[in-house]
Amino acid sequence: MRAFTALLARDLTLAFRVGGGAFTGVLFFLTVVTVIPFAVGPDLNLLSRIGPAILWIGALLATLLGLDRLFQSDKEDGTLDVLAASGEPLMLIVLAKLLAHWLATSLPLVVA
Repeated sequence: MRAFTALLARDLTLAFRVGGGAFTGVLFFLTVVTVIPFAVGPDLNLLSRIGPAILWIGALLATLLGLDRLFQSDKEDGTLDVLAASGEPLMLIVLAKLLAHWLATSLPLVVA
């Protein structure tokens, strides 16, 4: 369990550093939610009907932004090989990385 918390803390630290991309999803979400009503037009009846869909589409697309980097940097610098050879269950390693990704990208979207 110590490896789980260490990996979770490491990934959260990397995500919230400058250039880590943790708040890129929030900025993308706010941009999508702001721009789509301009594209649809000023019809309030239509906007009230498609508003929830705009929110969901913006949130789902924003969470996809960071998925490509989930294992990429660890693979490039060899950390993934070290983690696989460490003897820790791979499911625990993947769970720690997914939880860190969710805390860094999806939780700020929920707050926004």
